[in-house]
This record gives sequence, structure tokens and C-alpha cells, in this order.
Amino acid sequence: MIAAANSNLKAVSLELGGKSPLIIFDDADVDKAVDLAHTAIFYNKGEICVAGSRVFVQEGIYDEFVKKSAEKAKSQIVGDPFDPLVSQGPQVDKNQFEKILRYIDYGKEDGATLLTGGKACGEKGYYIEPTIFTDVKEDMRIAKDEIFGPVMSLMKFKTVEEAIEKANNTRYGLAAGIVTKDIDVANRVSRSVRAGVVWINCYFAFDNDAPFGGVKMSGFGKDGGLQGLEKYLKTKTVVTPIYNSPWL
Repeated sequence: MIAAANSNLKAVSLELGGKSPLIIFDDADVDKAVDLAHTAIFYNKGEICVAGSRVFVQEGIYDEFVKKSAEKAKSQIVGDPFDPLVSQGPQVDKNQFEKILRYIDYGKEDGATLLTGGKACGEKGYYIEPTIFTDVKEDMRIAKDEIFGPVMSLMKFKTVEEAIEKANNTRYGLAAGIVTKDIDVANRVSRSVRAGVVWINCYFAFDNDAPFGGVKMSGFGKDGGLQGLEKYLKTKTVVTPIYNSPWL
């Protein structure tokens, strides 16, 4: 944006960071919800802009979710991504590796409970264990900042209203996920959460026909769909008088 302003005012479209909420209601199938939550944050080692890094679980299934989530994280194999048995490879480089470990330290310093993971794997390479924190508060650095790594922040909620408020308590607005069997809850929450894309009972469901882009500090502009063409077009208005024209 600065470069455009300082040069020729070229229009820009920006897809920036995210701290996406995944909201799981207590009517959800817990096993399926755990699988979805782990895919949402641990896919591609957490290095994905729409990663579901803030997981809100309704109190009725929270304890069961925490137990099964910890078990699943501990069962993941971290290592050579070319090995078909491996589920998580290395972080992209040393800087990112060190940043993630630094944020894990922040989580512990700020008072969150390290449920599982939290360490580097092996003596060589940039491998980090799938990490889950519980007892996370919304003002903690691991809940506010985009870590871009395999770090899940687990939080509990009671009501739909509380879930919406917590989900929106972020400067980002790239994506969000909802897990529920209640279509009324799904519709209400999807309308209320301020995010560019909302997935219901799924995650990472992309399509070239579906516009994708964020709001707030996650940027502006869309890729995909008819809206994705707008940034490449310039509308021109041509007005021609038909009646009382001096040359008609």
C-alpha cells in the first residue's frame, strides 16, 4: 500500500494474516470435531493463513474434547514429510522455527497450561511437536498473534452469544469454522462472525467459484468468484444524451 501510494496509486488487494476461530458446540460428534480441529491447525505444520488456531469448545463437551485432542496430538508422527507414515514435517526455516518456540514460551509465561507438545523434535532440522494449550485467555499473546505454526489455543465457552463475542475479539478476520448439528445456530453464528469465509462442519473447503479474502487486519479484496475479477477491471461510465442533443 505504501509503495502504491508513493508511486502511481495502483489499486492493491491484500490477503494478510489470520487468527481464525473454530467454534465447536456441544451437540457435535466429539471424535469428528477433534479430527477437524487438528486438521484446521496442524495441516501444513500450522503454516497456513486460515489455520484454526483459536479453538472454542462449549462446556458440555470440553473435558472430553481436551482428553481426546491430547491423545490425538501425541499419536502424530513428526518427521520426514516424504515418509508416508509421517503426519507433520518441518517448519519452513530457522526463523519460523525459533518464532514458534518463542511463542510457546510466551504461552507458558502468560499462564496458559501446556497440555501436550511444546518442544522441538530430534536434534536436527526444524521440527516441532504438535502443541496444545488449555486455560488460554483472550489477552494472551498466543491467542492474539498469528504464530503460523502447530500451536492450538483451546478455550471454553457457555452460550452462543459468548462464542460470537470471543470469536470476534481479534484484529483479524480471515476465516472461521463452526461445528454443530443445529442449522439455526450455524446460520446465526455464520452471520455474526466477522470473517471473510466461514466453514460449517468442514474446513479448508476452497473452490475457484467461491470468493476468498479477509476483513479487518486480514486485508481486503477477493480471489475467486466474480468478485475476484473486480481487482483486474476498471469501470468506465460513458454518458450520451439522446434527446435535445445538438448533433441529433
